[in-house]
Amino acid sequence: MGTHAKILSESYGVPHISTGDLLRLQIQKGSPLGKRAKTFIDNGQLVPDALVVEMVRERLGSPDAQKGFILDGFPRTAEQASALDEILAERKIPINLVLEFDTSEQVIVDRLSGRRTCTKCGANYHIRNIPPQREGVCDACGQSLTQRKDDEPETIRKRLRVYREQTAPLIEFYKKRGLLRVVNGDLEIEPLQSELSRYLK
Repeated sequence: MGTHAKILSESYGVPHISTGDLLRLQIQKGSPLGKRAKTFIDNGQLVPDALVVEMVRERLGSPDAQKGFILDGFPRTAEQASALDEILAERKIPINLVLEFDTSEQVIVDRLSGRRTCTKCGANYHIRNIPPQREGVCDACGQSLTQRKDDEPETIRKRLRVYREQTAPLIEFYKKRGLLRVVNGDLEIEPLQSELSRYLK
């Protein structure tokens, strides 16, 4: 989702708001919220709703989000979905579309476990899809790349189990409101972007 959200963000000129990025920023800063969130992330668990909602509410209040945005990784629970409804009602902003990426577990594990992040500037790479020019070295600043703990295969599988328990009910929640569209998440980047463009026109 993150790769496609970034492409769409650039195409439509709206911010890509990733709760994962927001959380990592708080962790990097060493904020109290970041310290609390890190324990959950490292164990492949979802960060408590109250912490995530607090960050999203603040981010959606930013000037660049007033003309639209793409949410990535939020909402993940029924409680977060209700909180999002409240936040958007306050700002008189509608939800136009909810996308479900129907992706097999093996493809998810392969994709996420291939991600690498720069230890200094935070730039993101993928060993197959977006490889650095030199293996293990950031193109932007020359520092080493690492695999995040939450991108290790076993942690990913834990996250998927949590997803099935807590996030899957949102599919029905948004389907009943006529907002949900399903795309084939197993597709490569270009054909999947073509499929997404059909829903976004």
